[in-house]
Formats: sequence, structure tokens, C-alpha cells
Amino acid sequence: MKQGKRAASRTAVTVCQGRAAADGRTAPGRFADPVAVRLLRTDERTPVAEVRAGAVPAGWHARLAYETVRAAAEVVVPRTVAIDDALRAHATGQLVILGAGLDTRAWRLAELARTDVWEVDHPASQQDKRARLAEAARHTPGLGPDRSEPPVTARSVRFTPVDLTADDLGAALGAAGHDPGAPTTWLWEGVVPYLTRDEVRATLSALAARTAPGSTLVVNYQTPSTKAAAGRLLTRVLGNSVTAGEPWRSLWKPPRMAALLAEYGLTVTSDDSLLGVARALGGPARVRTSLRTSRVAVAERR
Repeated sequence: MKQGKRAASRTAVTVCQGRAAADGRTAPGRFADPVAVRLLRTDERTPVAEVRAGAVPAGWHARLAYETVRAAAEVVVPRTVAIDDALRAHATGQLVILGAGLDTRAWRLAELARTDVWEVDHPASQQDKRARLAEAARHTPGLGPDRSEPPVTARSVRFTPVDLTADDLGAALGAAGHDPGAPTTWLWEGVVPYLTRDEVRATLSALAARTAPGSTLVVNYQTPSTKAAAGRLLTRVLGNSVTAGEPWRSLWKPPRMAALLAEYGLTVTSDDSLLGVARALGGPARVRTSLRTSRVAVAERR
């Protein structure tokens, strides 16, 4: 398998920091992620603790890190709730997470007890996650029977290294034991904007070839926004290493996304902006542009 030369995703760390900052503090009863903080290293926990305490740090770089984590928390809570609800409503025996990053669902969702989970991600990011899981076990005694990693709530977790810009997704999943003849729930969160339109289509083509009737795709994507684009440009100028190395490459309006999925035999049954979800949760919605332009769609193969 060809492996692109790339460092582990920094965006994945920011998303994990956002979940850790919000755990137990935002949308109680709807959102919780006690595993997230265990995947963070010591320096990554500092802005998380500051956000949780509401302690704004002095110094520009420290303040930028603080605001990045605070904003991430406001976005990832409604995104996580929307996706978790969709996964519970469309549970199957197979869950494939495309671009898994530091996802914790296989370690925290009891509803996955009868589900085999394939975590698909770039080799560098996947290696980083597995190292973090091992570190979590070493620093948190008793997490697992063999202390190799936190206990898994899913039936199984199968790490599947794939560079979605270069590798054969179908071949990798086949080698990892995925059954294309059985219904699959696909989760594609926080990845689509970082792929070109051709790469999005190539991924959908590989996905569709392994999608049996009764399967569901839950996809998170971004809509075009001049204000959001300007904001990302500003953070890169100010030295935010997260956005500097991981630019957005494709944005989609809801009708275009629905038409695209239909080309691959998937019918959209819901498509919601995170702003609406955030308002329903009653949480803060200060990052309104990010919430308005980020969406979660559910599509089914009937």
C-alpha cells in the first residue's frame, strides 16, 4: 500500500481537545466524552484545562490556543451529538469510520457492543493514535485487562491504514475483514473539506462498491462561506499551525451534496446545520459561522 509522507493530523488533536474541554460541562445528558482527555499529551491538556476553568491566558500564542480549543468545543459538541444520534438510529454489525483521527466512539458508545468497527485513517495519524492509546494505558492504571489500551465498548476495533488521496480503500477494507455483503454504517466526519472533489468522488465510489442494501452513510461536510474562508486565512497568517498545513479543498451546498450521493445510490434522509443542533441543545453558539456552515447528512442505500 502506498503511504503518503505526511505528519499526523493536527486537526484531529484540536477536535479531541474540544471534546475534552466540553466533557461534563456542555449539553449534560446529551454529550459526554471522558475518553478524549486520555488521548491528549500533557502540553495539549493545558489549553483544555484553561477553557474548562474559564481562565484566559496571557500572551498571544497562549490566547490563540485557548480560543482555538474554546471554538472547537462549541462546534464538536453539536456535531458529536448529531452523529451519535444517527449512529444509534442506524446501528448495524459493521461501522467504518473514514478519517477516524482521535475518535473515541468505539471506547464510549455502549450501543456498539454488537458492532465491529473499522477505523480508517492516514498511516501517520493512525500510528499516532495507537501510540496515544498505549500512553493512556500506561498513565491510567487499570483501564484495560492487558493495560495495552483503554477498554473497548465495541465488539472489535480494526485499525485500517489508508491514505484516501492515494490508496485503494476497498482493497484495504477487504484485507481487514469488512464484509461488503452485509449492511454497513459509514461515518465520514471532519474529512470531506480536506479532500478535492475528485478525491471525494473516488472515496464515494469505493464506499458504494462495498455498501449493501440497508446501509447508511453519515457524512459531515462544509458549505461555502466567504466569512469562514477569511477566518481560516486569518488564523494561518497569525500562525495557527492547525489550519496552516491542512487547508480546505472542497465545499458543498446541500443540494449538490444530495445529488452527489444520489449518483452513488445513496438517498439523503436528513441534512442539518450544526447551528440548529446547537440551538436545540441550548448551548453557546458564539461561533455561528462555523456552526452554520458545518452540516451532518444521513443517506441510506435502500
